[in-house]
Amino acid sequence: MMRWIVFSLMAVLFVAAVPEKDRHVKWIQLFNGKNLNDWKPKIAGYPLGENFAGTFGVSDGKIKVSYKGYENFDERYGHLFYKKPFSYYLLAVEYRFTGEQVKGGPDWAFRNSGAMIHCQSPESMGVKQDFPISIEVQLLGGNGKDERSTANLCTPGTNVVMNGNLFTNHCINSTSKTYHGDQWVRVEVLVLGDSLVKHIVEGDTVLNYEKPQIGGGNVSNYDPKEMVDGKALTKGYISLQSESHPVEFRKVEIVDLEPYAHDRKKLNEALAKLRHRK
Repeated sequence: MMRWIVFSLMAVLFVAAVPEKDRHVKWIQLFNGKNLNDWKPKIAGYPLGENFAGTFGVSDGKIKVSYKGYENFDERYGHLFYKKPFSYYLLAVEYRFTGEQVKGGPDWAFRNSGAMIHCQSPESMGVKQDFPISIEVQLLGGNGKDERSTANLCTPGTNVVMNGNLFTNHCINSTSKTYHGDQWVRVEVLVLGDSLVKHIVEGDTVLNYEKPQIGGGNVSNYDPKEMVDGKALTKGYISLQSESHPVEFRKVEIVDLEPYAHDRKKLNEALAKLRHRK
């Protein structure tokens, strides 16, 4: 099983050899560019659906995470959930950081956000819970001088396997370059159930791991029934973070690979047609 999935991932590397006319990809727009229909906010300290101080909004065709209504961040970590879970897919987000971090935001959250995958359902989160049990594709921006990769891996309430070993540290950096300023960055995530996950930045693979599963720490105020150590994460919800620095998303789109999940030939063909656009 693992052998053919690895071969499938290798097929992505040969996209350039596929004729342009055969490289059509059916991207599904999760964000319609107009409003937050199909999305629900969950902000720590508030019930599901309450969008404290308009943290998540839409203007100029973009999802904007704003703290204009905050006097202090006060650990109000937020997540904007898409309405349905996914299992096998390619997710793409295009993001940029803007403005200044809100007062009270932690130092590590400077130009810091995330696209969370394999999330627990928003309904199962505690009112005061800070982060969903999930895999975080950490999105970072540079400070103008130091190196700081993006599309890193963080693991709130989860672990993964890397190089055959269970990885229990909270975060690991990718091999991406640093993106300073307010420039737009495209990050893609190839997710094959509980088998493999691949982070891609502007067309370049920057991180790989496998067997995402529940376990570890770095989540507070969760329902203990949701923390089933060792449980494989075969599917889950997608969410976008608010962690105290303004950030915008101009595109959130997905290719659903579920129809090919159990057919090696069809999955190989679908992967070969995926076009990692720059």
